[in-house]
Amino acid sequence: MNKRINVAAMIYGIRAIIETIMSGHDLEKIFIQKGLKGDLIDELMELVYKTSVPVSIVPKEKLNGLTRKNHQGTVAFISPIKYHDLSNLVATTYEEAKVPLFLILDRITDVRNFGAIARSAEAMGVNGILIPTKNAAQINADSIKTSAGALTQIPVVRMKNFIEGITYLQSGGCKVIACTEKGTHEINKLDLRDPLALVFGSEEDGIDGAILKIADHHVTIPLRGKMSSLNVSVATSISLYEVNRQRY
Repeated sequence: MNKRINVAAMIYGIRAIIETIMSGHDLEKIFIQKGLKGDLIDELMELVYKTSVPVSIVPKEKLNGLTRKNHQGTVAFISPIKYHDLSNLVATTYEEAKVPLFLILDRITDVRNFGAIARSAEAMGVNGILIPTKNAAQINADSIKTSAGALTQIPVVRMKNFIEGITYLQSGGCKVIACTEKGTHEINKLDLRDPLALVFGSEEDGIDGAILKIADHHVTIPLRGKMSSLNVSVATSISLYEVNRQRY
């Protein structure tokens, strides 16, 4: 079933991909054959730079494994969702008289974790999820299924420059809270009623050091057992519950 959905969302050929981008469709990812040159590929790369579409440079064998059609050295997948602009999302949130609550997911690449996080986020009233252009879980049939459809309901922002996005939120009045097992405050001891952006990192590497440096607070979830850490989707759910507990 998943394979059929993915194939239906696939496009190939340089001109077809260019026209898809120019028509306003969001692409989830583009695979480009290593060493490909020419005016058309230059035009495509210029569009890719402007739209922040993730690109992987791969050998021809990889593309042949994706499709047997005449792909001309390029294969892309159309995103099943429409990505949002951060500035518009922040403005809309304030206009609706909501106290902003955003999630920032740093290098969370596991599709099931991402889907589970999105499901909890939508249920807990999160206004939007920020993900990086690179090193983020692909939004596809698996992630949408795991999210129980939440990824089609909650705004997702894809950013090339994560630090710029975080500082933009801070300039708009959001406190950026890094959730890490090495946090200096227990999350339930911090006032979470102000506009917030909660940051969660990958289970392998945690939150990037550059993000930790500019975060307003570092918090941890108090654990009473022998385990020293939680799955990132579980940690996200607990943290979002604490925000809701304090606010409502």
